[in-house]
Amino acid sequence: MRVIVSAGGTGGHIYPALAIINKIKEEEPKSEFLYIGTTSRMEKDLIPNLGYKYEGLEVTGFKRKLTLDNVKTVTNFLKAIRKAKKIIKEFDPDVVVGCGGYVTAPVIYAAKKLGKKTFIHEQNSVVGLANKFLARYTDAIGVSFESTIKDFPEGKAILTGNPCSEKALGLKKATKESLEIDKNKKLVLIVMGSLGSSSVNDKIFSFIDKFKNKDYSVVFVTGTTYYERVKDKKVPSNVKVLPFIYEMPRVMKITDLMITRAGASTMSEITALEVPAIFIPSPYVVNNHQYKNALDLVNNGAGIMLEEKDLEEDTLINLIDKTINDKEKILEMKKNLRKLGIKDSSSRIYNILKELIMNERKFY
Repeated sequence: MRVIVSAGGTGGHIYPALAIINKIKEEEPKSEFLYIGTTSRMEKDLIPNLGYKYEGLEVTGFKRKLTLDNVKTVTNFLKAIRKAKKIIKEFDPDVVVGCGGYVTAPVIYAAKKLGKKTFIHEQNSVVGLANKFLARYTDAIGVSFESTIKDFPEGKAILTGNPCSEKALGLKKATKESLEIDKNKKLVLIVMGSLGSSSVNDKIFSFIDKFKNKDYSVVFVTGTTYYERVKDKKVPSNVKVLPFIYEMPRVMKITDLMITRAGASTMSEITALEVPAIFIPSPYVVNNHQYKNALDLVNNGAGIMLEEKDLEEDTLINLIDKTINDKEKILEMKKNLRKLGIKDSSSRIYNILKELIMNERKFY
């Protein structure tokens, strides 16, 4: 299989794209890949370092206010379409896959105009601007939340889940000994996304001493930048502060309760691994989509939400204590997560791509 994959901007788009690539490689080891991303975001370094062919497009996102910057955005978009067409013609893929970020818009649009099979994936419960635009130019759409199907043209969207979930299931679980925490205590994992959150970290560090003498361990992952500010701060003996954990799902597998943002990849891992969680959605993201992601689980009895504006010492610690010691509540959340979790997301997407290529099924 010859595949062009495009995704950019954040790990929430890039890691699902990599999960799809890995599944295709697993099924068809001789497959060839070309990744198209931006010239300025994290994928421009990450993807080439992983050994994949890479092409960068100079693109920018639309501002939601009327501004002259949008004129430049349109100009860059038109240039990016021309460059994307050239790249696609030269590589001649069997299928072109877009996993979000504004760089996917010119790529999928160009591919469709050239008559290539196209597939896009929406990770969030709120459809992104690029995918809204691309819905009419793609053959099939994978969605992570069933509630999102209705937001796309009838017959195009398929519930696939997020491909990060399948990768998470395949990882070996960590040990409490490796984390240097008490193996006999329950584990509370606090992590606010791959980069952390200064606003949440500040609040938690203001009352971190209150975790002293709790009957559970706390692993608090701050993000590498914030960690430099607090690495020498004294914390209770049952609290472990770390800058970053590689392959977080390994630790999630031994976690009793997770305190986290509500990014799409994290949500997919939580549902697949059945990890009870308290969500503190970021209020700073476009369309407040993390709140809506979390609400999807909360409404199904599969999670608890604490908004950042309500995050205080008493609210968080009391909620942790109440939840982790409520066996029935924990079991109920796990049961409901099991109902929502999709454990074969990458496989579902691979099968859709094969069907598109083999013309076995039409999605429009």
